[in-house]
Amino acid sequence: MATKLILDNVELTHEFFEDTRLLGIMAPIKDYQFAWQLNHLMEVDFRINNDIEIQLTRKKRNYFFAVYDFHEKTASLSHYLYNNQFDGEYLLPEFKHLDFLWLMKGDAVEDKMLQDYISAIKTVTGVQLVTELTNEKIKNKEHLIF
Repeated sequence: MATKLILDNVELTHEFFEDTRLLGIMAPIKDYQFAWQLNHLMEVDFRINNDIEIQLTRKKRNYFFAVYDFHEKTASLSHYLYNNQFDGEYLLPEFKHLDFLWLMKGDAVEDKMLQDYISAIKTVTGVQLVTELTNEKIKNKEHLIF
């Protein structure tokens, strides 16, 4: 008799989001233009990573949400920039007003450092809003796991 393994999404989600910080960004511009501007203004190196692209199936259709990543050379901190929209669907439907999500993972991000990121992002042309999203506010956390 075959054994059926069940994936514990609650535990998986908890582990994935341990020691993370998440920013929501309203910037109605193309994802590649936004990544390019961030790279030039903030001296980061976001690049699209098709291996961790998020695919969701809704209404019998597949939706693909681009993910850009950047790994700091001098620390274990990794940055992930998610596109929250694809063809009228949302990665996090509870945040339809947000265009991008910036996840920082792998190392502690102090409040001062986070505020520095927020201030820098606000200088990008087209950015209208930058806000921190706490884990309690996110209903569909599992959509961010790659």
